[in-house]
Amino acid sequence: MKIARLPRNDRTNGWSAVLPARTAHPALQGDVMADWVVLGAGYAGLAAARRLAENRPDETIALIDAGEAGENASGRNSGFAIDLPHNVGSSLEELEGPQRFMRLARFSIDYLREQIETHGIACDWSHDGKYHAAVSPRGVRDVLDPLAKELDALGEPFEWVEKADLTGKLGSEHFTAAIYTPGGALMNPAGLTRGLADSLPENVTFYENSPVTEALFENGVHLTTAQGSLRAPRMILAANGYSEQFGFFPRNFLHLIAHASLSRQLTAEERAAYGVEKPWGMTPANAFAGITMRHTNDHRILIRQGLEYCPSQAVSADRQAAVKRRHKALFDARFPMLPNVEMEHTWSGVVCLSRNSAPGFGKLASNVWSAVCQNAVGVTKGTFGGVLAADMATERDNPLIADMLGLGEPDPLPRRPFLDIGVRSRFAWELWSNRHEA
Repeated sequence: MKIARLPRNDRTNGWSAVLPARTAHPALQGDVMADWVVLGAGYAGLAAARRLAENRPDETIALIDAGEAGENASGRNSGFAIDLPHNVGSSLEELEGPQRFMRLARFSIDYLREQIETHGIACDWSHDGKYHAAVSPRGVRDVLDPLAKELDALGEPFEWVEKADLTGKLGSEHFTAAIYTPGGALMNPAGLTRGLADSLPENVTFYENSPVTEALFENGVHLTTAQGSLRAPRMILAANGYSEQFGFFPRNFLHLIAHASLSRQLTAEERAAYGVEKPWGMTPANAFAGITMRHTNDHRILIRQGLEYCPSQAVSADRQAAVKRRHKALFDARFPMLPNVEMEHTWSGVVCLSRNSAPGFGKLASNVWSAVCQNAVGVTKGTFGGVLAADMATERDNPLIADMLGLGEPDPLPRRPFLDIGVRSRFAWELWSNRHEA
């Protein structure tokens, strides 16, 4: 089948821009044979390739990606490794799902930390936890109060932070209260993705800048690029929202775009006016109306706000310019003591969601396995999805596979244009009904 839609790197990713220059691995050239192919080099594909190499040290693994490590969606997120669900139920039956997710997420965080320490990956990784914050009293009542009760039921440690203390920790008076949880990690996601890609085992060959233009799945796997072809008997699909281009999950995924901006570094005088030295990460009580923010170790502030339905998975330069202006206004409203700080980088990243928040995981055919659709929690979900897909494919016994399968399968979506009308109507309703959290 011909591949009609390919990812495009617009070279706007701020996380990459603040890192040293990197030389990409060579593109695929000529006809190549391997024992395994992993399609897609985000967190899932990188984890799958590494695990396959560990499980099958005498076999060859070919990892192929349309772009470069750190420039795709995995390198464009907000840089949170999240170990807890934001909202869960309080009955024992409802708590089973969060406990399953926590086992998987904490496995991912430990796994990533091990790779970072083993290979000396420079990605600004720090176990600073995160704040889940509400702007309004209604947000506190509707989101934070139930979350605190649910964390109590799970036996999870947390700290309730009221407005005065929260202002001192975040440097902003905009928020009413937050719940701080210590288990998560923060990082530069482009640095992490680059480091994982550049430290793969010797039996993995990574082909960057090699967009697949045609795929056949008869008598094995045959992928064609502009300059070559790749054949293997078996494949792990890790192309996330582009999976449907290869004939899998044809009507299961919603394609969204998330926008982010990263400020320039604060000067010594601005840091003194800001009054906060420690890095922190904050997620909003409502993801549609609220704002995700970070204060990084190198004294920049990240703003992520704006989630849009985008079936084309592409954003124009004019739209990004409008987003940059919007993010500057949001920054000024939250940090009035920093009026001259500009947004140095503004970028967008594709997000893949399923209707029921289930991943696209498991065996798709006799020789194809998948780890796709991380539902906007890519660092942890992508990592454990990739590892467990490789374990399943190589028949390695791992009890976490049962936890992964317990997350369910993606529900089918309505056909377009009914889907477009429904999603856009739902987004408009979410923004209006949660405007108190803006």
